[in-house]
Amino acid sequence: MVAPRLVLVLGDQLSEEISALCAADKARDIVVMAEVAGETEYVPHHPKKIALVLAAMRHFAASLEADGWTVAYTKLDDPGNSGTIPGELLRRAEAHGASDVIATSPGEWRLITALEEMPLKVHLLADDRFIASLDEFDAWAEGRKELRMEYFYRQMRRKTGLMMEGDDPAGGKWNFDHDNRKPAQADMLRSAPMQFTPDDVTENVLQLVEGRFASNFGTLRPFHFAVTRGQALRALDHFVKYLLEGFGDYQDAMLQDDAFLHHSLLSPYMNLGLLNPLEVCQRVEQAWKEGKVPINAAEGFIRQIIGWREYVRGLYFREGPDYTTRNVLGHDRALPAMYWGEETRMNCMAHAIGQTESEGYAHHIQRLMVTGNFALLVGIAPAEVHEWYLSVYIDAFEWVEAPNTIGMSQWADGGIIASKPYVSSGNYINKMSDYCGSCAYSVEDKTGPDACPFNTLYWHFLDRHRDRFEGNHRMGMIYRSWDKMNEDKRKTMLQTADAILQKLDDGETV
Repeated sequence: MVAPRLVLVLGDQLSEEISALCAADKARDIVVMAEVAGETEYVPHHPKKIALVLAAMRHFAASLEADGWTVAYTKLDDPGNSGTIPGELLRRAEAHGASDVIATSPGEWRLITALEEMPLKVHLLADDRFIASLDEFDAWAEGRKELRMEYFYRQMRRKTGLMMEGDDPAGGKWNFDHDNRKPAQADMLRSAPMQFTPDDVTENVLQLVEGRFASNFGTLRPFHFAVTRGQALRALDHFVKYLLEGFGDYQDAMLQDDAFLHHSLLSPYMNLGLLNPLEVCQRVEQAWKEGKVPINAAEGFIRQIIGWREYVRGLYFREGPDYTTRNVLGHDRALPAMYWGEETRMNCMAHAIGQTESEGYAHHIQRLMVTGNFALLVGIAPAEVHEWYLSVYIDAFEWVEAPNTIGMSQWADGGIIASKPYVSSGNYINKMSDYCGSCAYSVEDKTGPDACPFNTLYWHFLDRHRDRFEGNHRMGMIYRSWDKMNEDKRKTMLQTADAILQKLDDGETV
């Protein structure tokens, strides 16, 4: 009798088309799925994130069993749970007399290393849910002086044919981002992302998470995320029908009383495997072809997936396991307590972090230009910022989170991703949000105790990193503006920023 092989399916690989399942024999092999402490606790994940992954895993395991697969499933509170993925594979191998493991390559170096070091024979297969293979990305990147996403995106457009007219982009332009920067207006009639009522399986998970992760940052209930492919497809349909039309115009906008605006909240489902990124893009393209959404909305959304999402994955694996330790700017300040929900007088930070705590979600501008901008301006250690983003966001898995944080947000990789650091004064936040009007600080003031901290921290950052950025062709005008300021004004601004930084170091409320 031929011994069975173990088929590992991780919590972010919940697709029947995953390469490990495609290579397995349903009649012979045993699917191994495991909820383990090693994955739920390596960073203090948001309770909603833990619940989403575990509930989706349990539903997916049930669908595999209904399809005829033999599934060896370990729950987090099962007696004998070894606490790690390798430990569970060894346990199942001993129980079933197996020595071979088929696995789709994980999305982070930590788990890849753990599987490669196992005493079992582990066959790591490429994760082909992505549009570009890692080899294809490397071939594109090889020999390029700058690895800019825009040019990779064009290659993906040509490969997929999405929004193409022969060899040319639809509408005559590759990128309609210029049209996608409108500040939002409050609109009580705007639809919300689709919500789902937890079934018994999900409710059991919620109770488990409540009991085990009550001290983690984040609110568990209410919990309304999709946990099956069928639900995720309904969420996609809802987004395309009700929200996509305004996505382009308002994707960068922020409102205090509207956490989601026109955003899809589909990234968790794509990252878990419940939705295929290409099917999502094709659905969006179809809505544009049918005249239901404008070209800037469809192109802007598709670019985020076949452009940015694919691009950051390629960079994460190309740069190697040490990428999360990069710190080109030498920043070493500790993450302020406000990031974990402690008091802050800054209304934008309070809302972005408060929304993160309650929803496990904040959209890309809240992450980049509010919490990320502040972290970069005050010089927080990039590793701490990285761990925070990985912990608190429901769609955060290292392959996608680390490049966005280390590269795009904190410029800790020295400009591999971003040609200049994404920093701004309070003016940008005021333009794109309604945060500033009810803030304890004045966005109009440039100095003094009531001045918006972003205003002086912005110039402090540029001043202390002048040697590095003055020659940047995109920043020369900024430094010329700084040099034209009155010397006393410059001195006062730097002193005001120093006082803010000292408050942070002393653990005082900012």
